[in-house]
Amino acid sequence: MKQHLYILLLALATCTVSARAAEPARTYIQGIVRDSLSTAGLPYASITAEPGNASTVADSRGLFEMNLPAGARTITARYQGYAPRTVPVKHSAINLYDIYLTPQAEELKEVVIKRKRYSKRNNPAVDFARRIRNARELTDPRRNDFYSYDRYERTTLALNDFDTTASNALLKSMPFLIEHVDTSLISGQPVLNLSLKEKASTEYWQKDGERSSSVVRGTRNSGIDEFVNQNNVTAVLDNFFREIDLYEGNIKMLNNSFVSPLSPMAPDFYRFYLTDSAAVVPGSDKPHIALAFYPQNKSYFGFSGHLYVERDDTTMFITRVEMKAPKEMNLNFIKDLSIVQTFDRAPDGSRLKTADDLMMVLYAVNGLPDFYVTHRITNRNHSFARPADADSIFSTPQEKLVRPDAAERDSVFWTAEAARPLPKGENKTHELMKRLRGKPLVYWGEKVLHALTENYIPIGSNSKFDPGPISSLASYNSLEGLRLRAGGMTTANLSRHWFGRGYVAHGFKDHRWKYGAEVEYSFTPKEYHSREFPMHSLRLTHSYDIDRLGSRYLHTSSDNAVLSLQRMSDAHFSYLRQTVLRYTLELRCNFSIVAEAAQRQQNESRYLRFELPDGTFLPHYNMTEFGITLSYAPGARYLQGRNERSFVDTEVPVFTLSHRYAPKGVLGSRYGLNRTELSVSKQFDLYIAGRLYLDVNAAHVWGSSPFTELLIPNANLSYTIQRGAFALMNPMEFINTSYVSLHATWQLRGALLNLIPVVRRAGLREVVSFSGLWGHRSHRADPTFANMLPALPADVNVTRMSGRPYMEVSAGLDNILKLFRVDYVWRLSYLDVPYPIDRHGIRIALHVTF
Repeated sequence: MKQHLYILLLALATCTVSARAAEPARTYIQGIVRDSLSTAGLPYASITAEPGNASTVADSRGLFEMNLPAGARTITARYQGYAPRTVPVKHSAINLYDIYLTPQAEELKEVVIKRKRYSKRNNPAVDFARRIRNARELTDPRRNDFYSYDRYERTTLALNDFDTTASNALLKSMPFLIEHVDTSLISGQPVLNLSLKEKASTEYWQKDGERSSSVVRGTRNSGIDEFVNQNNVTAVLDNFFREIDLYEGNIKMLNNSFVSPLSPMAPDFYRFYLTDSAAVVPGSDKPHIALAFYPQNKSYFGFSGHLYVERDDTTMFITRVEMKAPKEMNLNFIKDLSIVQTFDRAPDGSRLKTADDLMMVLYAVNGLPDFYVTHRITNRNHSFARPADADSIFSTPQEKLVRPDAAERDSVFWTAEAARPLPKGENKTHELMKRLRGKPLVYWGEKVLHALTENYIPIGSNSKFDPGPISSLASYNSLEGLRLRAGGMTTANLSRHWFGRGYVAHGFKDHRWKYGAEVEYSFTPKEYHSREFPMHSLRLTHSYDIDRLGSRYLHTSSDNAVLSLQRMSDAHFSYLRQTVLRYTLELRCNFSIVAEAAQRQQNESRYLRFELPDGTFLPHYNMTEFGITLSYAPGARYLQGRNERSFVDTEVPVFTLSHRYAPKGVLGSRYGLNRTELSVSKQFDLYIAGRLYLDVNAAHVWGSSPFTELLIPNANLSYTIQRGAFALMNPMEFINTSYVSLHATWQLRGALLNLIPVVRRAGLREVVSFSGLWGHRSHRADPTFANMLPALPADVNVTRMSGRPYMEVSAGLDNILKLFRVDYVWRLSYLDVPYPIDRHGIRIALHVTF
């Protein structure tokens, strides 16, 4: 059956190719015009085709593309000061042209050039840049009551400088790859398209309340990354390729902040020059003034390029922007980065961005092939009229609305949305994976990568049950010794509303079996698993497992294999048996409510026992709890995992307020609990000084509760850097009923090291951190004064905080080998305690970023 299907598809493809070959269609070509001596591209060279009189103009890099009329036999390239050159038209699978022009000799008069030291004072170029910035409001389209436009985004990933010769072994084994080859807009070399992502949307703006909204009308994804969660890919790309507004102080892109040439601090960051008063801009017959800008220190996060402003225009209207990232910049994995923006003038003088193109050459490891990435945006149908459905558009609290049929758009829709001519290789990307999966290496490689990225292993193409997580299969701790775990989860292929999860684990030192099982009903249908945002569900969970008092990790699973290597031994864990009924409601505005009722039983272990004041030991105690958690993260975007989420953009503030209540003597509760917690986190951009991360937490226990339910700071026992935990604190060293903590991390991004010529070549970046805790334990929750509470374990060194805070500070280097961050941590307080402590130490983290 498969053979017949293959033959049928092959026959259809052959017919299609034959039909296309028979059409007298226009030929699409691409190429570059170069200087024959320097091989540099010649900006704005003219190219004409004969016969037919078709013509085009190359861009600022000498790159051109055009559709040749039927019958065209030659193309001619011309540039002032160079001899024109005519080349014949090729009719092949790849219509790429590399045209070299020879300079013509001209007699020049002697010119004496004297170098003058640059100064921003009395500099007409600096004044010109200030005038552009100050005239922002004169051409701002958002000065109107309403503003809307249609937006088309196209993101591609390709293999750079692809060998198209007959000697390429890859082409010999997969000759169909030649159909996916196009030309780089940076170098003019062939590139093999691997991935394509498209999005069509309508962007809306309302001046009243400064509200914006985006209605996504279509999305399409294809290529080698199909095995990755596409929602996560979209979230990452939206964060990497944000809207570039030169009038903002910071240009946020690639998870970094770049200083804009129109920033208020630009005169101190850039060198400005007026380079041309009659510059030619493609598509305009008016002369322009070219303003050039270059970072004073090319290692810092800035650009070099040109702004083109119409000459004698009092509104300082920018028509075109060209920017590049200096090669000396402390930016990882980027060999080349170019940005081009074009603007049209509306009848009322507003600047309308018509195109916003970003091109990059990326590399992972030197010696391996580079990648060519483009992110091209076309804007059209600009309007200042009130939208017909303005009330519904601006009444929703979420800024992005996705139409239900967005992922089901056909090729007719996408042809209409793509306003500019599209390279033919990109348009065939959706066919690439169908062909590649016929190769066993690609097929199984995709399966392995999918399992590693998702941490679960799907069983079949429409898996109903996925075993996992992989990272928790084996781990080690002092109580259990070697711990093996097996589990899994059901998927939406079994039911889009009902979901189940479970696991079993065994410790080879305590010889106990642990387990967990849950069943969850989602009120909204899910695409694959129950944790997808936004959640609206009711979940029932029952589990029996260890409870790591004083070392509960906040941002990773406690039985992750990476955490098995520890700086000190700690086995003061209890066994927790619990049954929890949880209701979760998440709104698209990123406000969530979690309400739960739980019956928990804390059981003693051989290293942690509950001794009563009369000298007897309590094997376990029960508590029936009720809790509510409110969380708000305005504007947040997430990376969605099967068990947890992480923020794509840490700039958004995150507020969390929770309260737990257990009435003593009710429903089997031996003790009471009344506990309130508040946390706030936020990232602050400091321009060239980097960024600052702050986490502030506060909590209070109202009344008397056993020590296991009090406020125990998280001590990080591993050698890894764990956000929100204390690197040198002992487990259960401080037990409080009230506390306030601060975790601050300042990433300088090379602000100091970039000033040292020899050191800055290594691309190192500085990191400074501080962690502090102030707390207090009341007598009502102190077993010494409260006779009914279990005593603190005799072999656990617990210190009552004496009014002074606990503090740690660290200094480190990030971006080591572009992979690692290494910190050296010092403990600053409570150094005179009568028990062993770690006064200092090294911590490490895998940190990969641009």
